[in-house]
Amino acid sequence: MTGRLHVQRLTLSRLVPSLTDSEPLIESPNLAPRQPVSAIRLEQGRLRLQPLFWGLTPPWLKVLDHAPHCARAETLNQRAMFNEAFSARRCVIPVSGFYIWKIQAHSKQPYLVTHVNRGPLLLGALWCRYHTTLTAFTDSTALISVPANACLSSLTDRLPVVIPPEALTRWLDPTTDLEALNALLIPAPLELLGAFPVSKHVNNPAYQSSSCAHPVGPMLRWAVP
Repeated sequence: MTGRLHVQRLTLSRLVPSLTDSEPLIESPNLAPRQPVSAIRLEQGRLRLQPLFWGLTPPWLKVLDHAPHCARAETLNQRAMFNEAFSARRCVIPVSGFYIWKIQAHSKQPYLVTHVNRGPLLLGALWCRYHTTLTAFTDSTALISVPANACLSSLTDRLPVVIPPEALTRWLDPTTDLEALNALLIPAPLELLGAFPVSKHVNNPAYQSSSCAHPVGPMLRWAVP
């Protein structure tokens, strides 16, 4: 499952034309959990881009290091930590890609997963609010993961769910029924995503060079039989 995001040079106005009242996009070639991340939410009928803390922190969570940055789609309705947020508070995190690690004999090889045409992706997530005082609060988020599709399953068993742009309003609308939401929690289409190996420098979250995204091998992508 992904533990890092690549967020750079996103043309959100083209991907989500109705986006309004947006705060500046948080960009990073190697964005790690427990950092602010930009998310799109539906507020008062408008789509807004706002920073959230990446790591779900419900009010009862005592240890910040235990804040999950991912939630498995199969257990969203079973775990109290995710159930209420999934039914009422969903968002998407726009990215230019995300990192996964392929387990090898003596190490792990990082890969950057992107849209095959290197366009932006909308990753499905949920969020919650923790009030520190009557007027102050912190909003946090966790990505939702689904099984990897057949194209990328040789690299990892889990990937973030990708929300199609045409389903964005349905995903964000708090009145959408669970059956319609669950229909979106599926592996990405085979032809949508590709992945290529990158430098192991990305293993260090402090490494913020644009070279994080430079391929060191060919892209793995779906080939039509």
